[in-house]
Amino acid sequence: MQFGSVPLAQAEGALLVHATRTADGLLKKGHRLTAADIEALAAAGLMVVTVARLEPGDVDENTAAQRLAKAAAGSGLIRDGVQTGRVNLHAEVNGVLVIDRQKVDAMNRIDPALTFATLPEFAAVNAGRMVATAKIIPYAVAEHHLAAAELAGAGAIRVAPYRPRRVGLVATLLPQLKPVTLDKTRKVLERRLEASGSVVIAEHRVAHDRDAVAEALAALKRQGADFFVLFGASAIADRRDILPAAIEQAGGRVIHFGMPVDPGNLMLLGELDGMPVIGAPGCARSPAENGFDWVLDRLLAGLPVTPEVVTGLGVGGLLMEIASRPQPRQQGAGKFSAASASGRYGGIILAAGRSSRMAGGNKLLAQLDGKRVVRHVIDAAAASQLEKVILVTGHMAERVSEEADGSRVRAVINPGFAEGIASSIRLGLRALPDNLDGVVILLGDMPRITGAMIDALIAAHDRSEGHLIVLATAEGKRGNPVLIDMRFREDLMQLQGDTGARHLIGAHDDVCAEVELGRAARLDLDTRESLAAEGGVLTEG
Repeated sequence: MQFGSVPLAQAEGALLVHATRTADGLLKKGHRLTAADIEALAAAGLMVVTVARLEPGDVDENTAAQRLAKAAAGSGLIRDGVQTGRVNLHAEVNGVLVIDRQKVDAMNRIDPALTFATLPEFAAVNAGRMVATAKIIPYAVAEHHLAAAELAGAGAIRVAPYRPRRVGLVATLLPQLKPVTLDKTRKVLERRLEASGSVVIAEHRVAHDRDAVAEALAALKRQGADFFVLFGASAIADRRDILPAAIEQAGGRVIHFGMPVDPGNLMLLGELDGMPVIGAPGCARSPAENGFDWVLDRLLAGLPVTPEVVTGLGVGGLLMEIASRPQPRQQGAGKFSAASASGRYGGIILAAGRSSRMAGGNKLLAQLDGKRVVRHVIDAAAASQLEKVILVTGHMAERVSEEADGSRVRAVINPGFAEGIASSIRLGLRALPDNLDGVVILLGDMPRITGAMIDALIAAHDRSEGHLIVLATAEGKRGNPVLIDMRFREDLMQLQGDTGARHLIGAHDDVCAEVELGRAARLDLDTRESLAAEGGVLTEG
């Protein structure tokens, strides 16, 4: 391929390298120049233009991208259309992405003009997800390089489709384990199984005892289970512990115990009459990604999971800090109160809603005890030990934002507030510093919350005790505000809809602490009646 600057008179038929504007419009990069284009460029005052021109033996970028993508694509993949030398590959089915790394590397090392990029190996993908892209960097590649890449990368990637399984669940019991935790554990497992079409056909809750677990496995076999998941009330400590011993007593065997993925270290892999058995680590009670997902997904896709596979997961196996225990750099630090050197907290006041239940008017701007309802919350946050506070507005944004004037609270407008509370939480988080220990989420229509109450939530936040989510209560019933450890920041950033952090809190009940604040924690002024009962008056703002 020829490439370089040429006099305008010699550019007809060549490919334009840089987008250029003329009086007639924009000539895009890669456009093949016509006689009319040459005239337009001359009229724009250009005398020289940078172009590319194909030579014999060259393959144009679009054709090359199509050929490279077609060669690399194995089963379970579909290709989209070609554009500017790029073809994307998408999963055709739900499953696990299987990659021959040597083939992908070989393709990418033939010539820098040829590139092929993929998602990580063994990524769980849903139908329609983009999993790879073939991109030709210049406008053409040599035919012999392209042919070599096609040969080297033949069938480099595929999607192994999930195979629906009939899952039998065994959950063991100890006095300290709440039934609600077992209920949530099953729901989290069922959500993990949805993409594969697998279902939990039965659950047996039994004593944390070898004989009881072995009997439960036998019963599940009789019920038609062909895949088994065990959740112990106590973590597996050794391959001779209760769960592995029960698998062997039921006639199965332990394949491997332990895993170089954190969280997920205490995972057990076994088999019973040729059917998979997973002894789930405690972190699998959470929907957050952990080593359990990696093994579960592969088994559901019919991929082999051997001790060699498990022990080879260490590189990239550090997924996240574990929410339920202190980290080495924090051990011995004691409580994370706002008064301590290491305790830093931010606040988000949610004040974007339409007050739809008020039947007209904005509850946040109602008068109560001499000031607007939302100003009560602003003043409480400003009087607390919160380092930075964000007021997120939406409906009547300018008027609500004015209520923060003269305070240390900063107002930001959420243009997408109609999407629900989650969008306001995400916006508030982006406006806060990244180095906070926790964030307190407040509702703008709870005027009886005080700065001292917010500080009480902060004082209860204690990583050394595993108190990572702190909830306000009124006579034992959970309400608002809520403090959430910033280790859950990415979880918060993934929230959708209008339910706030409810599902996140429900999935991590084992790290929740409660602080009794009295009626203020459940007093929100959603209706004209509740506002009037509190002595408030709805105004037009």
